[in-house]
Amino acid sequence: MADHSANPTPDAETERAADAADPAQQSVAEPREVAELKDRVLRALAEMENLRRRTEREVADARLYGIASFARDVLGISDNMHRALEAARQELQGSAEPGVKTLLEGVELIERELLKALERNGVRRFDPSGEKFDPNLHQAMYEVQDDSLPAGTVAQVMQPGYMIGERVLRPALVAVAKGGPKIPAVSRASSQSAN
Repeated sequence: MADHSANPTPDAETERAADAADPAQQSVAEPREVAELKDRVLRALAEMENLRRRTEREVADARLYGIASFARDVLGISDNMHRALEAARQELQGSAEPGVKTLLEGVELIERELLKALERNGVRRFDPSGEKFDPNLHQAMYEVQDDSLPAGTVAQVMQPGYMIGERVLRPALVAVAKGGPKIPAVSRASSQSAN
């Protein structure tokens, strides 16, 4: 039997000869490979940086907006407390006994503390009385004839709105004036650019 490893085949000899004869091609290919690998590394680093930023933004949003559902539930409680106080004030105007007045003051204090707690957690109340109607912030319940206000202005607020961060948690329920003078285009443009 002949030892084939001692006598390489013509194909193997050709490959070895090509490898030995191509140092110039290897030196040209190496910078290309290095550049390609460098590009891959830079892209991977950029992708990781983008992922880090996106994750930070998502965590910040989760902190800020994560309480939105809870805050909506608490707003219902706050609204009912406010309605109860208003009804009690109308019913007991000045004729209330000292104990009842003290109770009303205590409930008002609780309402203020509740609103402060919401503000500490990024939920703020807004009352758009007299502002131009904005469908992104307000929900129009009806139109009211009021010649003293420009058309398209919030005439009455049935329920204040709330924001959490820069998002509307609950739009304000409003009545919009329909009868007064139109808002001039110049002032409308300047008021929009101011916002």
